Amino acid sequence: MSTVSDASPLIALFAIGREDLLSALFGTVLIPPGVDSEISPSISLRPEWLRVQPLRLPQSPPIAASGLGSGERQALSLGLELGAYVILDDRPARRLAHALGIRTVGTLGVLLAAKRRGALDRVRPLLDQLHKQRFFMGQQLREQVLQLAGEGTDAP
Repeated sequence: MSTVSDASPLIALFAIGREDLLSALFGTVLIPPGVDSEISPSISLRPEWLRVQPLRLPQSPPIAASGLGSGERQALSLGLELGAYVILDDRPARRLAHALGIRTVGTLGVLLAAKRRGALDRVRPLLDQLHKQRFFMGQQLREQVLQLAGEGTDAP
């Protein structure tokens, strides 16, 4: 199954030097042109596994009228077009994806999947690094991720 990404998960994972997790988990990751434009100030050299895929179909009316940013709309449209997973963090975009039957995973879900597959030993240090990069996650979500990773709040 194809995988499409929005800008924020890419920027977050590149900022902490763990973009390798995306290629380890998904192989090739596709991005629409709008996402490519959004990431270019932060990610100057696009790795080989990150490929721009233009949209072939017009955006569906629910996506076009959603009020989401251009990158999110294009990522959802490409995901819908390809029947792909979409990596995105924006809550309204995830709600719309769910309503349209698009499967999603967020940055934190990528970290959990990487740990489950043995690509990461620990999630906690990466959560700390994301926090330092101003990646927003509430305390409750952080604790939930740590519990799911088997690194409860009392673990070192």
